[in-house]
Order: sequence, then structure tokens, then C-alpha cells
Amino acid sequence: MKTNKNVIGESGIKFGTSGARGLVTDFTPDVCAAFTISFLKTVEKDYTFQRVAVAMDNRPSSPEMAASVCAAIESCGYDVDFYGVLPTPALALQSMMDNVPSIMITGSHIPFDRNGIKFYRPDGEISKKDEVGILNNSNPFITVNPKLPQTKNTAQITYHDRYKNYFGDKCLNGLKIGIYEHSSAGRDLYAKLFTALGAQVTCLGRSDEFVPIDTEAVSDLDKERAKSWSEEHGFDLIFSTDGDGDRPLIADERGNWLRGDIVGILTSKLLGIEALAVPVSCNTAIEKSGFFKGVKRTRIGSPYVIEAFKELKTYHSFAGFEANGGFLLGSDLNDSGNTLRSLPTRDALLPFMVLASHIAKEKIPLSELVVRLPRRFTSSDRIQNIPKNQSLSLIEQVLSNPNKMIETFGLTNQKVVEIDRTDGVRMTLDNDVIIHLRPSGNAPELRCYVETDNQNYSDELVRQVLSAINR
Repeated sequence: MKTNKNVIGESGIKFGTSGARGLVTDFTPDVCAAFTISFLKTVEKDYTFQRVAVAMDNRPSSPEMAASVCAAIESCGYDVDFYGVLPTPALALQSMMDNVPSIMITGSHIPFDRNGIKFYRPDGEISKKDEVGILNNSNPFITVNPKLPQTKNTAQITYHDRYKNYFGDKCLNGLKIGIYEHSSAGRDLYAKLFTALGAQVTCLGRSDEFVPIDTEAVSDLDKERAKSWSEEHGFDLIFSTDGDGDRPLIADERGNWLRGDIVGILTSKLLGIEALAVPVSCNTAIEKSGFFKGVKRTRIGSPYVIEAFKELKTYHSFAGFEANGGFLLGSDLNDSGNTLRSLPTRDALLPFMVLASHIAKEKIPLSELVVRLPRRFTSSDRIQNIPKNQSLSLIEQVLSNPNKMIETFGLTNQKVVEIDRTDGVRMTLDNDVIIHLRPSGNAPELRCYVETDNQNYSDELVRQVLSAINR
């Protein structure tokens, strides 16, 4: 008798830092059904529910995968709330409000020949323990007939109202905002929201083909586009996201894209957050700023950030963010009688709303907020299509002789004074330069992060390190 575990195991699909990820060709209807049923059987142990929420991004493969997921849900006797193309945080918000589990079909920023499935319990993202349960479910496999239900718009309205109600009807009055739409799952939602809140909105770069925007490795083309758009239109900010709308990409009035962790620091400060959980890859300006009473460093991935929230519950307010900019609100916030409910999953819209509403109120450019932070600058990039075992082998070489390795990188006059193995290998040199190498948890990529006291040097050093590794 074939079980869900057999089907999943034979597919070769594994969990990364943001759900199950793999090649589209491996996400067959049977595999999608097996993952769905295994997830439901795992959640059933702790929750009682009658419905399951489902949404998807704009990838060409997502509708077919969503149809298999929806059919599998119905085969287990549950109703489906299908929300069509929707940002991941909007799906999570709606399912948590309804106290039901949810499933998001998305590959986020990875190339279009890949896709993924992300799972939420009624209280938020699944844990690493839940992942083990899903991968090892021994229930008999059931074949399904893929079918998409009628689309509902409830989740879009809920997500829209979350920010309108907390920040106020005219919180963006007077702002000129550009939205780089590309193929983002939230592209039809953002313009309506910003316009309703008083902004003058210009939509840019909409694409009928899927664009794998990586907010940690912005392309040179997109850097030039933002500067050109800002010069042409006189924007106060440009807003964009990755494919599923959980990671922001925000440019200042000059068209300079901000690093995600810089966005996170500013957002947390303006929200009055007391304590943070952030991955080890985030900029050390977090601690150097002195803004926060507590900072907990974690492995890279939202499940680890959320797990660390347990240690921060003694603080009045706590949150987390990642180097990619995704912001996780761990506690409820209250302002003048308005409550912003916690949303412990990556969200692209909250940090933008915080920054934009502050700029509109204080009449201060975003670039001015940035220059007030400690002068630490991060740059990152990746080598694509490198098997994980090769990345791990490289890291072992680094650990065996770190000083020899940085000489290979062209740094002949520096020494390694500290090594952090929380996730990959993060080396601090005697001149306060940081070089961090790690395999991606979502794709066959090796990521490199560099932090120095000069942005140009950080950018140059990332290229130098990756070039040496390629050689």
C-alpha cells in the first residue's frame, strides 16, 4: 500500500526555509495531494476545523498545483476557501482570523521552473516539528482529480482594512509613490490601497511573464530602473515585493533600493518595538543603534525567528525581520485606541506603511532616516545552480583554515578574529569586515553576505569573494 510518505519521498522534494520547494516537474498532482493530506493529518492532531484556506502566486505552474491541493482538501472532507492570486501574508492573516489552516502555492523569488508549497496552522506558520510530521505521514495515498473552486475576495479586503484601520484614511496624503508591479501576487491590491490612503500612485514594470525578484540580490537592471523612474516621476518612494508579497523592496526618493535589514531597523524603531529576533545574517547596526532592549540572533528562516519569539514574551512589544526585508510582528500593537494584531509571518506591506506614513507626516525624506543609522553597510549576492553538497564542502574548507581562505578571496592583510557557525560560516575580520557564506535553504544557490563600513567596498567585496569561489 502506497502512503503519503512514499509519494513525497520519491518526489525528492524537501523543506527549505520557506516551505516545500522543488522543480515544477516534481510537483505532480499526486505529490501536491500527498503534501496536502499529510499537512491536514498533522494539523488535525491539535486543531478542529471545517475549512481550509488556499491562495497562490502568479507563477505559470501555480494554478495547476493549487487545483490539486484544493481537490485533496475536499477529499479529506473539508471545504475550501480559495482566494486566487494573493500575497502570502494576506492569506496567513485571513486564516488566523478564521482560525483555520491554510496553504500557499508559491516559490517566492526562485526561478519560474521551480515552485513550492507553504503551510500555515490556524495560529501561524508550521514549525520544524510539523515539517517532520508532514514528511513522515503514513496514511494511505489518495488519488485526486484537480479542480479549482470559485475565487473569494474576502482575504484581500481583510488585508486592505488591516492597514487602513490602523494607519488612518489619509496617512499617505501628499506622497508620490511608484509601484514596481512585475508579477507580484499583490500587484492588484497595492495601488488600490495606497490611492485610498491619499497617495498619488504610478504603476510601473508590470509583466505578463513571471519575474523572480530576489530582494537580497537586486539586479543591476532593477537598480537602474528605480533611479530612472525616480528621476522621471519625482517619487517619494518606490514599493515592490518578491513574487508572493512577503518580502519588501523599497527605494528612497533617489531611487536607491534599501537593504531589507535597514528597512527592518527603521520600521522597528518607528513602531516602538522593544525586542527583536533576527537571523545572524542581518546588519550589526541593529545592536550598534542602541534602539532595542533585547536582540536574539537566529538561524536564517522565518521558522527560527518565530521560535525565538518565545524568549521575547517578557517584553512589552517584540518583532522580527530578515535580511530580505520580510517583517514579522510578534505582539499586538496599540496606538490611540487602534490595535494592529500580531502577524508572525513575513510581511512586505507593514514596513512600507510604517515608513511611508512617517514620511508623509514628518515631511522628511527616506534617505535622511537612513543616514541617521550607524554606518554599517551590507551587500549580498549568490552563485546559482551550485549543488548544496558543493556549498557545504566549501564551508568545510573555510572552517579548516579560515585565514588561508580569506587570502584566496584576495584579503592578504587581514585575519579572522571570530567565527559564527549559527548558519553556514560567518567570519569577522580584524578590520571589522564580516563575510558570511551559506547554502540557500530554498534553491541550489550559495549566498554571500558582506558587511563593512562602506557600501561601495561591501559591493566590491561580494563580487571579489564570489569571483574567487567561481574560479
